[in-house]
Amino acid sequence: MNNQIKITAARHPDIPAVLVLQSKYLVTNMNEEEKKKGFVTTPFTAEQLKKVIDLDGLFVAKTDERVVGYAFGAGWDYFEQWPIFPFMTNRFIELPPFKGIQITGANSFQYGPVCIDTEFRGSGLLNHLFEAMRLGLRERFPISVTFINKINERSVQAHTRKLDWEIIDEFSFNNNHYFMLAFDMHHSVLK
Repeated sequence: MNNQIKITAARHPDIPAVLVLQSKYLVTNMNEEEKKKGFVTTPFTAEQLKKVIDLDGLFVAKTDERVVGYAFGAGWDYFEQWPIFPFMTNRFIELPPFKGIQITGANSFQYGPVCIDTEFRGSGLLNHLFEAMRLGLRERFPISVTFINKINERSVQAHTRKLDWEIIDEFSFNNNHYFMLAFDMHHSVLK
């Protein structure tokens, strides 16, 4: 990873730069060829970013003042404003235990979205960004859960191969098909 990159919990002054990176990789702003390299689906507003920052749930990777990566991680109460998340948490009761623990809304949190500028992909930044988020949230939550659209193959591979996430479920929502993945927050992703 580039030594010029600094990873920290986000602060309010980071919001404009996060919005720039989000816009660059927002699925609705990309053509089909660009989408093959990975995308994010949720267009967060500045106010939504402010709230997640206040919850210590947004981590950023920066070179100088440019945000080149971000990762969200917050409790389900923050994410319940989007219908897909209550749908996901309602599925927890049907899932077998993960690493011997039954996943609940209280012992897990929603990880993601995560976004890395293409210039920095393959550099190890994802692992370092995730590790900063993991260390920031592991005391509150032993399990992290996320979902990835099945057509976002790059993200599926990055999370299962680079970060050791496990696919624990598959579901459909609003005519899209997803994998649900889980991660043991006591497991470091830096090797």
